[in-house]
Amino acid sequence: MPYTGQADGGLNTLRITIQDTAEALEMRLEGRVAGPWASELDRVWAETAPRLQSKKLVIDLHNVTYADANGKQVLRGIYAQTHAELLATTPWAQFLAEEVTAKKTTFVEEGE
Repeated sequence: MPYTGQADGGLNTLRITIQDTAEALEMRLEGRVAGPWASELDRVWAETAPRLQSKKLVIDLHNVTYADANGKQVLRGIYAQTHAELLATTPWAQFLAEEVTAKKTTFVEEGE
């Protein structure tokens, strides 16, 4: 049964859903990883980390709408511990994944 935690019912919500399978632990984030919700993510991760064992961690960032500096730091800490696979298909989620993994994309103009 997945764990789903939601900080509040308004627009400033962070929903965290954890799905545990035989191969992986998936953490789906929806909403804002900011303010007190970054601390909530850190707390949920501290409770969840022991369940990871030899499984890979997948963090789904598809529905993250915003992350402040503290939220990015929490995500960086999780990534540093696990080298999680970050799922990101929107431009914002891709930017966030690059910020978290410290992988910067360089864009080169045609003809350079």
